[in-house]
Amino acid sequence: MSTILVGLLTETQKEQLVGQWYEPDSFFNPIQDIKDNWIISLEEMHDCVNPDFMWVKDLEQIEYQPKPIEPPF
Repeated sequence: MSTILVGLLTETQKEQLVGQWYEPDSFFNPIQDIKDNWIISLEEMHDCVNPDFMWVKDLEQIEYQPKPIEPPF
């Protein structure tokens, strides 16, 4: 299985990105990994053209470890 890298956010950075666009018609979607780190995809980082959020290009990259999917019942 190949390693998937993501950008690591602080809680404050996550709050700044919610509801904001990184390119026209594409919005940031911070999620939490298994360790409750806030993260965004490399696509969001690399494709960002919003001048207010160019700092995402410099985020630390970590290995993505998804939360387990819990059955609905």
